[in-house]
Amino acid sequence: MVGYPESLTDPSYHAQILVLTYPLIGNYGIPDDEQDEHNLPLWFESDRIWAAGLVVGEVCDTPSHWRQVKTLSQWMQDSGVPGICGIDTRELTKKIREKGTILGRIVPGVPTSPTLTIQDPNTRNLVAEVSVKSTREETPPGGLIITRISTDLCGGLWYNQLRCLLTLGVRLEVVPWNHDLSCVEYDGLFISNGPGDPAMCSALIDNIHKVTQLDKKKPIFGICLGHQLLASAIGCTTYKMNFVILCILPCTHHGTERCFMTSQNHGYAVDVTNLPSGWTALFTNTNDKTNEGIIHTSLPYFSVQFHPEHTAGPQDLECLFSVFLNIVNEYKSGRSVSVQYILHQQLEFTARTTSQHKPRKVLILGSGGLSIGQAGEFDYSGSQAIKALKEENIQTVLINPNIATVQTSRGLADKVYFLPLTPEYVEQVIISERPDGVLLTFGGQTALNCGVHLQRSGVFDKYNVKILGTPIQSIIETEDRKLFAERIQEIGENVAPSAAVYSVQEALEAAEKLGYPVMARAAFSLGGLGSGFANNKEELRCLAQQALAHSRQLIIDKSLKGWKEVEYEVVRDAYDNCITVCNMENVDPLGIHTGESIVVAPSQTLTNREYNQLRKTAVNVIRHFGVVGECNIQYACSPTSEQFYIIEVNARLSRSSALASKATGYPLAYVAAKLSLGIPLPEIKNSVTGSTTACFEPSLDYCVVKIPRWDLSKFTRVSTKIGSSMKSVGEVMAIGRKFEEAFQKALRMMDEKVIGFDPYVKAISDEVLEMPTDKRMFVLAAALKEGYTIDRLYELTKIDRWFLQKMKNIIDYQLMLESVGQLKLSHDQLLKAKQLGFSDKQIASFVKSTELFIRKKREETGIVPIVKQIDTVAAEWPASTNYLYLTYNGSAHDLTFPGGHMMVIGSGVYRIGSSVEFDWCAVGCLRELRNLGRKTIMVNYNPETVSTDYDMCHRLYFEEISFEVVMDIYNIENPEGIILCMGGQLPNNIAMDLHRQQARILGTSPESVDGAENRFKFSRMLDRIGISQPRWKELTNLKSAISFCEEVGYPCLVRPSYVLSGAAMNVAHSPQDLETYLKSASDVSKEHPVVISKFLLEAKEIDVDAVAYDGVILCLAVSEHVENAGVHSGDATLVTPPQDINAQTLSKIMTISRAIAGALEVTGPFNMQLIAKDNELKVIECNVRVSRSFPFVSKTLDYDFVAMATRVIIGEKVEPVDVLLGCGKVGVKVPQFSFSRLAGADVMLGVEMASTGEVACFGENRHEAYLKAMMSTGFQIPKKANFTLHRKLQAQE
Repeated sequence: MVGYPESLTDPSYHAQILVLTYPLIGNYGIPDDEQDEHNLPLWFESDRIWAAGLVVGEVCDTPSHWRQVKTLSQWMQDSGVPGICGIDTRELTKKIREKGTILGRIVPGVPTSPTLTIQDPNTRNLVAEVSVKSTREETPPGGLIITRISTDLCGGLWYNQLRCLLTLGVRLEVVPWNHDLSCVEYDGLFISNGPGDPAMCSALIDNIHKVTQLDKKKPIFGICLGHQLLASAIGCTTYKMNFVILCILPCTHHGTERCFMTSQNHGYAVDVTNLPSGWTALFTNTNDKTNEGIIHTSLPYFSVQFHPEHTAGPQDLECLFSVFLNIVNEYKSGRSVSVQYILHQQLEFTARTTSQHKPRKVLILGSGGLSIGQAGEFDYSGSQAIKALKEENIQTVLINPNIATVQTSRGLADKVYFLPLTPEYVEQVIISERPDGVLLTFGGQTALNCGVHLQRSGVFDKYNVKILGTPIQSIIETEDRKLFAERIQEIGENVAPSAAVYSVQEALEAAEKLGYPVMARAAFSLGGLGSGFANNKEELRCLAQQALAHSRQLIIDKSLKGWKEVEYEVVRDAYDNCITVCNMENVDPLGIHTGESIVVAPSQTLTNREYNQLRKTAVNVIRHFGVVGECNIQYACSPTSEQFYIIEVNARLSRSSALASKATGYPLAYVAAKLSLGIPLPEIKNSVTGSTTACFEPSLDYCVVKIPRWDLSKFTRVSTKIGSSMKSVGEVMAIGRKFEEAFQKALRMMDEKVIGFDPYVKAISDEVLEMPTDKRMFVLAAALKEGYTIDRLYELTKIDRWFLQKMKNIIDYQLMLESVGQLKLSHDQLLKAKQLGFSDKQIASFVKSTELFIRKKREETGIVPIVKQIDTVAAEWPASTNYLYLTYNGSAHDLTFPGGHMMVIGSGVYRIGSSVEFDWCAVGCLRELRNLGRKTIMVNYNPETVSTDYDMCHRLYFEEISFEVVMDIYNIENPEGIILCMGGQLPNNIAMDLHRQQARILGTSPESVDGAENRFKFSRMLDRIGISQPRWKELTNLKSAISFCEEVGYPCLVRPSYVLSGAAMNVAHSPQDLETYLKSASDVSKEHPVVISKFLLEAKEIDVDAVAYDGVILCLAVSEHVENAGVHSGDATLVTPPQDINAQTLSKIMTISRAIAGALEVTGPFNMQLIAKDNELKVIECNVRVSRSFPFVSKTLDYDFVAMATRVIIGEKVEPVDVLLGCGKVGVKVPQFSFSRLAGADVMLGVEMASTGEVACFGENRHEAYLKAMMSTGFQIPKKANFTLHRKLQAQE
């Protein structure tokens, strides 16, 4: 996607139509003709466009870059070169890959004849057409004379090749392609690239052959076509490849066996099966094993197929030019040297170890309970690590008290310890298990900090435990801000002007030197905890006090607020093979934590030079720190120059790592775990393609958008402003072939009540645009609808104009649709709306219609989504991948649909109330279906989850969980049925809509689901079957609601339908409370009834989790709450098996459970909550789906409730089991809160859930289990007690 100006001016593409696989081209426009110190244009490879035409998916006519002077379209038009957009370039790439190079022609307008003449450029000598016609010199002051045979363009050379040689002080004599070399004095011969078949250059091949036969040997270096010509001159043959390769490919150097990323653009290759004596292969393509270079073992001749200097592309091997010059110098001085030896010395990694001891048993530290800044992404990374180690037959021991995670499930790690992640407990596990290796980088900041403490205290050395992967000192150097800045400066790179301080006074002094505004950041912290911007002393003093409460060290940075933020994910092995897997650009400018920002992959507004400059720096930095595995580097980039600063390096798996893995299809955590064992990166297979190496840089032919999810509305006194400290509780990832398509998808994923980029959600506010809140995107939409200009919005938001223009495209099209109406909506208008990411419901609201009408209209006119694969290689290599997404910007599916799958719907975005526990259930369902021999489809869009890992199911759709999209996938795949009950509340919400369209819903019928979710229907059913419940009434109007509350007495509970985590559920203590809460409940439950019930004080709450078949219960668990009723079950402490419930009460619970399961005819999982008071049981609610406590009861009682539910749902015969009393241990589940992230939050618990995660521990009794669980949340037992004595004073008379 970058480098289109360079590629179009590359003479190698003379007379060829160029197809670019990335769908968005032209984003940064065309730069000016600025020249370097050699008077060579900086941004082009020649003085004209050589490609015959250009084919792209979408061309950008509103580019954004400070260097741009015109658009790509204007430039091509000025040059008389045709282009075409709106093409499914992925499908075209596949056809070229399968059929080979195809002749074609771009015809402006409508063709005048059905049979057009198409010229075959392969019959022409293209080299002669691009070559200079006469000799000329390129001369820097002094230097050697190296004759260069030009296979480039008339009147000039390939500029970056020239630049490489001129920078080395070389004087060049440029000669035509067929020049007689015997009449020229020169010291060395450089043979460049060029277009066409090398066989057409017989005169040139003869000339080169003559040079190799000279008595006085002249060093020769060939590139690309030059490589093929040199090979032909020594007697090798060349052959035509299926298609011209234009991409980044890995090449292995023979001798050092190191693998390098190289830029390729060639349509022919050299056959080295019959290399003459004295010649050997120099480089080999690591993927297809084709030749990439040859070298003479004793004479000064060598060549490479790739471009070491190429723009666009990496320049990791540009040192080959220096090697060539050194050889020329040696031979000119009369000294014969071995080119092979010099190259080996240049490319060898000197610190390489000959072998590494493979550990027998590895300890893995998890991340503990989910919290803001450290969520489910570490369940994903830890699970991947365990898989990778098991493949190497290494025993794994995991410490993680998060009982809801997949990684703590039976069948993954060999042993799991549900214990606090504290140095004391970890040391006890080490003593017990005696591992010989430990992984610290797969459990977030929690694991890292614990590991650093253990290392400093000598525990690892004491028990001979080796830290695998990145050295601990490197981790410390990246976490300690002062050390980090010093280490970065050692290699000439820059961090923002800053100072490390250890007190408030030092912070104030540092700010005076740097100048306000400044940013304060705590070291060894996660998610920007304790960070913020200060404009003056008072603000900094407050910030510093808060930050130093979390960390002993504070970094004071000069503020770069408003700059762009860019990230790279980098992988390096112990042998210095290094790649960048993904680069990402934040839509929001610097100043908003990357976890709070909208992020786009790949970056959209960087030029080729900027992209590769940052890439080169990333590789240099990671090598300098000695990282082994995966790490993340973040940059601040100036929006008006090429200046950039390194913000930070995370030498561990991070939130961004999970996003990058899902965005590219590259399993970063899996690869990092393998690398930690000392396995070379090139030896690891790309598990997506199954055939290529993992040592490659993924190619993306789609756009990914990540949007965070906030739940700030649950906390009335918490500021909704977002900034440098994280507040978001989850994130979503959407995939499309247009930014607009992916962006609107992501907005709907983030909140199912949002229909897209909606200008009617929030009112215009310049203050919110400038000081962002969690709803800024909707304020931006309103501003665009109101006519705010792009420039004005840029000044307010500092969001790049490219993104703002894309958002404006959405609003402009919405306004057009609003003027049309449903009867005048044409096929083309509807298709374009879908291509811009509008949902059926969205379009219906614009044209005053219904979602079903729009759906029917588009299906009747053939407007249906296309299924595309994510294959890591942009269709350039065959790949059988199951990683899929839907788009309307395509013409053909990437795969066929034989049917016969089971479709499982995931839980969507992590939020308060729906988190990793539902992913555990979904993954458990997938695994059980696979064990039963069933093919599976997963639909989910959460990049943090294990369920969205590529190897969890047969087909993974990274898509919205909405009626429209699930129904589309259902129609395409024709599965045996859909399982909704494993993903929590979100899938349940669409059950009735799917049922009405005759979708096959497996398990409990949607009518029964509705009977439980609909508060009115459920309460009426309980009355009908004689089950006791608190007195209730359906809301009809405020007057009758107040009358009911006065009759039963306050407090009363307001309960909306179809909600999760008690959303908008409130306890009203007065008529004023009631009025406020009823409006809130009505807003979240617009289509379903709101019920008011009597709120019982000082009652005990009980949870029931069960599995039933056709209304008959097969297994059941009871958990008792420690806290009284009134605390949401997600915030309560749960104990199972129950310790204080007597046999009589348990019998009553069983009776009630059977009655409700029978009335709802439950087939599958269900959860029920009851309250007990005065020896009486009353039912609060029933959820006909899995619940938050399913992982807890399954692991505590040692029986997999989800596996049983899955078998029941698909009709397998299952015998009842009695697990109620457990297996000899007591489990206690404790909530994990993130109040330290939410300044102003009320820490008093209530009926609406506030916790972000949970932990659970086991013990012989509840006291032991509870203490461990509390310590797992960060609770510290006081080491000494302070007592205050109070004495009652007698009043004096």
